[in-house]
Amino acid sequence: MDDDNGVNEDLNANLRCQSTGDPQLDKAVHQWLTWDKNHRTRAQVESLVAAGRMEDLRSRLLSRMSFGTAGLRAPMGAGFNRINDLTIIQSTQGLFSYLSRYFPDFRSRGVVVGFDTRGQEESGCSSQRLAKLTAAVMLSRDVPVHLFSTFVPTPYVPYAVKKLGAVAGVMITASHNPKEDNGYKVYWCNGAQIASPHDKDILQSIEEQLEPWSASCWEEELVESCSLRTDPLTHINSCYMDELTSLCFHRDLNSSCPLKFVHSSFHGVGHVFVQQAFQMFGFAPPIPVPEQKDPDPNFSSVHCPNPEEGESVLELSLLLAERENACIVLATDPDADRLAVAEKSDRYGWKVFTGNELAALLGWWMFFNWKESHPDPADTQSVYMMATTVSSKILQAFARVEGFHFEETLPGFKWIGNRMHELAKTGNMVIFAFEESIGFLCGSLVPEKDGVSSAVVVAEMAAYLHNKNLSLNQQLHNIYQTYGYHVSKTSYVICNDAPTIHKIFSHIRNFDGKGLYPKTCGGVRIVHIRDVTTGYDSSQPDLRCVLPVTRSSQMITFTLQNGVVATLRTSGTEPKIKYYTEFCAAPGKSDVSRLEAELRKATAALLDEFLEPEKNNLIRRLV
Repeated sequence: MDDDNGVNEDLNANLRCQSTGDPQLDKAVHQWLTWDKNHRTRAQVESLVAAGRMEDLRSRLLSRMSFGTAGLRAPMGAGFNRINDLTIIQSTQGLFSYLSRYFPDFRSRGVVVGFDTRGQEESGCSSQRLAKLTAAVMLSRDVPVHLFSTFVPTPYVPYAVKKLGAVAGVMITASHNPKEDNGYKVYWCNGAQIASPHDKDILQSIEEQLEPWSASCWEEELVESCSLRTDPLTHINSCYMDELTSLCFHRDLNSSCPLKFVHSSFHGVGHVFVQQAFQMFGFAPPIPVPEQKDPDPNFSSVHCPNPEEGESVLELSLLLAERENACIVLATDPDADRLAVAEKSDRYGWKVFTGNELAALLGWWMFFNWKESHPDPADTQSVYMMATTVSSKILQAFARVEGFHFEETLPGFKWIGNRMHELAKTGNMVIFAFEESIGFLCGSLVPEKDGVSSAVVVAEMAAYLHNKNLSLNQQLHNIYQTYGYHVSKTSYVICNDAPTIHKIFSHIRNFDGKGLYPKTCGGVRIVHIRDVTTGYDSSQPDLRCVLPVTRSSQMITFTLQNGVVATLRTSGTEPKIKYYTEFCAAPGKSDVSRLEAELRKATAALLDEFLEPEKNNLIRRLV
C-alpha cells in the first residue's frame, strides 16, 4: 500500500503546536506526528486532534500493547496501543535488541517472518506490508531474514524456525479475530511461542527504543534488494509436507475412500495447503467452498471469521456439502492453525463437533495408531498427551486406562509448546495436544496448534471409521462408553469495559465477605477453588496453586460436589469473559441426558450468580 507521506508540513507544524490541554497527551501527539511516516495513520491522529477527540486520543496514545496468550494483538489504526507501521517497527527494534543480547550467533542464524492475508485500506496497513517492515528493521541491522514470499499458515513460522535453526520467528496475524484486528506473534528458537520472562523482557526492550532508529526501517523495498533476505517458502513447504506423511497410517484406505470432504479456508491462507496435505495422504482433493477459498481481508461471506462459532458461520460449507453429497465439512480459520469439523447424520442433520469432542476423537486415533506400531506396554512410559487446564479432562481418562502420561498447562498453546520442548529433552514424546478452542496438534511436527495437519488426520480417521461402518459421532460415543462420558459447555460473554471485569472478579474473591470465595453454585457445594490470578488453590495442602501464577489475567476454577468443574477466565485476545464447564462421568455411566441437565443447571448458575450479565451489562453470546 502507498507509503508516500503526502502531508502538508505547515498544517503538520500547526497541529504539533495545537495543545490538547493535557501535557502528557500533547507529548504523545508530538511523538506520533514526528515518528510516523505512514500518511494514513498520521492523518488519523491529525483528524482526532483537530476534532478535539481527547478520549479517543488518550485511548490510542497513552498506553501500549502487551503480550497476551497470542502475542501482541489489537485493532489496526493509529496509536501506540494499535497495530500499525510504527508499532510494528518499534516492536521489532525491541525484539532485535533483546535477541542481540541473548544470542551471540544472532547474525548468523537470523529470524523467520511470515504473514496472513489481513489488511485495512484506511490505515495503509496489511499483514504483508507489516511483515516487510519487520524484515526491514532486522535487515537494517545486518540480520538475515527468512521472509516468506506469500501468505502461509501460522504453524509454518515455528516449523521454519526449528528447521532453519533461526533464533526466533515473527508471524503477522490476528488469527480468527474480527477483520479490524491484526497481531504480532513471536516464536522462540525452540519453535514455541515466547513465554515469561521473554515476553516481559522484550516489552522492556521495546520501550527503551521507541523512536525508529533509521529511515531504513520504513523501506519495505529492502526485502527485494538485500542479499541477507531469503525466501524459505519452497523448502519449508516441501519439508513440512514430507514430514506430514509420518501422520498417515492408512494410505491404501485413503486412496479408495468413497467419502467426500468439503473444506472452507474462511477467506484466509488454508486452501492451497490443505489441498496439498490431502494429496500427500493419497486422498482426492477436498471440495473448496468457492466463496471462501481466496484471501479476503474483509471476510465478506461470514459475520465472524471464527469457525469455532459453529453452524452459524459454517452455513456456506454445509450448503455446499448438501449439494455435493459430502458427509464431512472441514473449516480452517483464517491463519489455518485451528480446525472445525461437522458431520452429516441421516437422523440428526449436521453435527458440529466441539473442540473437546474432536480432541476425544483425535486423542483416541493418535494413541490407537501409536499402539499398533508399539505393542510393548512398557513403551507407553515415554508417551505424553497434553491439554490446557480449561479443556476437557478426556485425555486424563485415556491416560488412567492406557498407562501413558497426561499433563495440563495454562490456557494458550505457548505453554504446551514450551513444555513439549522440555519433555523432548528427556526422551519423551507428545503424540497429541489440544486446547478446547479447536486448536489441535497431532504428533510433534511443530510445537503449535495446526489446522492443516489436523484436517487431513481427521479425514483419514473418518475414512478408516467409514470402512468399519462407523461415523465420527458413533465412534465418539464408543470412546465415552469406554472412558466415561465427558459432557462440556464452553461459551463467553462480551465485556468492553475493563473496570467492570475487575469488579466482577473482585466480587467473586470477596463473595461471602472479605477474602471469602463463594461456598455454593446453583445450590451445590463448591469443594475446591483454584485462583490462578492470585496463586490460591484450596485443594493443595499449602493452599498454593501448582500452575504458574498469572496476575495479568483473570482465571478462577470451581470444583463442585456433584463432579462439575467450572472455570471463568478473561480472554487473552478479545474483550470476553469465557466460561467452561464439564461433567466427567465414570466409565459405563451413560445416562447422558441427566449429565447434560446437571451441567446446564451448573452453567446457568455460574453465569447468573457470579457474572450477573444483566447487572454488569454483559453481552451474551448469540448462538
